[in-house]
Amino acid sequence: MPRPPILPTIDWPTVFTFAKGFEDWLDAAESPDQAQAINDALAGQSLEPQEEAVVQNLARLVRVVAFAEDWCGDVVRHVPVLQALSDVSGMLHVRYVTRSEHPAVFVRFLTNGGEAIPKFVFLNEAFVECGNWGPMPEACKRLIARGKACGDIGAARRLVSARYAADPGKREVIRELLELAQNTAAVAP
Repeated sequence: MPRPPILPTIDWPTVFTFAKGFEDWLDAAESPDQAQAINDALAGQSLEPQEEAVVQNLARLVRVVAFAEDWCGDVVRHVPVLQALSDVSGMLHVRYVTRSEHPAVFVRFLTNGGEAIPKFVFLNEAFVECGNWGPMPEACKRLIARGKACGDIGAARRLVSARYAADPGKREVIRELLELAQNTAAVAP
């Protein structure tokens, strides 16, 4: 049996170093209106004290490479959540890239074969990939997958919109991101 092809190793330190900080990424936005919407969402994103405590007490540094582009509605919804967590933590560092800046890296994080964003790749202090999140919470991804499977993606998107409306504080997203951050910062299994 032939051996499977070996993918090249991702140089995460270089990707992270040359990615943009939040303000620089937002300054490069394609749409000033979308950039303003992201800023407004960040300003309005609240965190519960216990959520802040989790990111403030991470045992090790967590780096996140966020594939995000301002034109995407899920980016407008979810990037402010990640950034709010980063803003209250000295141990959660986020840098932003677009798909076109690193296509060979992004292609490894497709969602059901599609180039869905945002995609947040969690790296530990040694730049070891420990997980990824996106483009939406797990329950929503399952709804979209079922919609594709049965040929009714429109109904699936309406269900996802209803879930979003029922969670204006984005608690589901926060919970999933905190779990990834804690796993990435772990000092023991």
